[in-house]
Amino acid sequence: MEFYRGVGGAELALHRLGTGRPLVLLHGLFSSAEMNWVKWGHAAVLAEAGFECLMPDLRAHGESAAPHDPAAYPPDVLARDLEALIAHIGLTEYDLCGFSLGARTSVRGVISGLTPRRLALGGMGLKGLTGGSGRGAFFVDAIDRFDAVKHGDPAYFAVQFMKSMNVDRIAARLLLGAMANTDPAQLATVTMPTLVVCGDLDRDNGSPDDLVAALPNAELAVIPGTHMSCVTKPDLGIAIRDFLLR
Repeated sequence: MEFYRGVGGAELALHRLGTGRPLVLLHGLFSSAEMNWVKWGHAAVLAEAGFECLMPDLRAHGESAAPHDPAAYPPDVLARDLEALIAHIGLTEYDLCGFSLGARTSVRGVISGLTPRRLALGGMGLKGLTGGSGRGAFFVDAIDRFDAVKHGDPAYFAVQFMKSMNVDRIAARLLLGAMANTDPAQLATVTMPTLVVCGDLDRDNGSPDDLVAALPNAELAVIPGTHMSCVTKPDLGIAIRDFLLR
């Protein structure tokens, strides 16, 4: 593991696996590079296929800084951190893949000018980008009611996952407030070949079919699982690998 500087000088962790074509992999909310990409074997599958997996822990996640200063969370901070990572490594030719929050961050980065060769968006639908799904408000509520959430509450599994990941709730809440929604018209700028890969039981971020229809050059891969369980199955890494190898 190594570190690089994000927006405002925040120290952010970077994990690497493999050699070959650079592939930036961004994990989901409350997760980490280890949990999203390494533990279930996706990074190994991609590394074996000839990719260098570059896996940051997003701000307020994993081994990265989780500042409590609101000034450390300007709008689109994760996309700016992604730009800092690209500059730190000096990438010019690379692929980009994100799951859930990582997919949202990837799209925001492309809209701001990043130009990956290919783009893969996991666990994402159109409303997850435009804000219509209300997911941000759902997680803020889960944080605010953290100690009162019981089994059967819609927020129960989110709270349990936060507990298992030792999430810094102050930093996570600040980060949720920094997320910028995407105007559907902005998706016209996402012109590179794009894979939308989503579990057959996953509609947490809206319809993946609607997202494919809104993107200029996208296709859909359906894999088994819910938003949480599809990450634990090999199909996710295999679908990404097969798309990137074309």
